[in-house]
Amino acid sequence: MSSNVSRRVVLRGTAAAAAGVALLATGAQAADHAGHTTTEDHTGHGGHGTGLAAFDEVYKGRRIVGKPVTEGHHAAHGGFAVTIDGRDLHIMRNGDGTWISVINHYEVFAEPLSLTRAAVDKLRGAQLVPIAM
Repeated sequence: MSSNVSRRVVLRGTAAAAAGVALLATGAQAADHAGHTTTEDHTGHGGHGTGLAAFDEVYKGRRIVGKPVTEGHHAAHGGFAVTIDGRDLHIMRNGDGTWISVINHYEVFAEPLSLTRAAVDKLRGAQLVPIAM
């Protein structure tokens, strides 16, 4: 008896795993937002009209700020600008709507707030330095 696995079986398993990860991420994202004040952008401007929430908070002792923008290089990379302690964190929106940063380049995030918090975690107290463009 052969133990061949068809592509269909592998794809079904992959789809089920991806759905499970998405459900977990949604729950974690909801928990992240508990107790934080944000301002939704429903104007169709900054953030490409996606309703991305501006934020301004202290996370693990670091001041993180994010807001929709319509001008400059931030507009070309997703329409959102993020700073950590007043220093620019370069972020970029992927074609599928997820976000990456120079700190978490191989991790994708559903929105800029969770991306920025993850960058603070990765920095472990280090300061951001400007990127030569």
